[in-house]
Amino acid sequence: MHCAPQVRFKLRFMNHTNTQVDEYLHNLREWQDELKHLRRILLTCPLTEEFKWRSPCYTSEKKNIVILGGFKDSCVLSFFKGSLLKDPEGILTKPGENTREGRVIRFTSVCEIAELEPTLRAYIDEAIEAEKAGLTVGLKEDRELKYPEELLAELDESPELKIAFESLTPGRQRAYLMFFNAAKQSKTKTARIEKYRERILDGKGINDCTCGLSQKMPQCDGSHNSLK
Repeated sequence: MHCAPQVRFKLRFMNHTNTQVDEYLHNLREWQDELKHLRRILLTCPLTEEFKWRSPCYTSEKKNIVILGGFKDSCVLSFFKGSLLKDPEGILTKPGENTREGRVIRFTSVCEIAELEPTLRAYIDEAIEAEKAGLTVGLKEDRELKYPEELLAELDESPELKIAFESLTPGRQRAYLMFFNAAKQSKTKTARIEKYRERILDGKGINDCTCGLSQKMPQCDGSHNSLK
């Protein structure tokens, strides 16, 4: 199988390689050629190559932009804030049902990567510019898609609770939404909302420490158990 002719780019960047990434790619049993090809593209973009979470990760001004990974059925180029990208080619997908920000592009051959190289470069440039502009994923989408009706009713009835919930960080909001939605019955969702009402009003996340004894703030690490 022959790949489509590659578009030649004037290389404005040729970043230093990371020795940990060198070793990672050398030891791969699957998708080695594909990931090396993706790496070549990324090294000619205004990105810094790092090794995070046991994977090649590429950053801009210390902000995570994309990460590479290999799985049984494919290898992926994953955008940390891919939901912000316009995706005119329709090639971005969610890595998981509850994924809010991340989006991936899956590959099974070097040819696929070569054919998409101009598009990949455009997406990478857009992701870098979005990070530089400080863009974040809006909460409107989460409200429309993931807020349970029981919570919406509570927020409508209690302006105080609504303000407190919307003042939480996106991560804390998402954790609550996932926990509330995990309940199958409406009465269980309502009970969960009531149980955590005061915690939300106090500005605390579902996993935040409330006793002040945690050694790993803001999350609770169980330090309080030592007093029992």
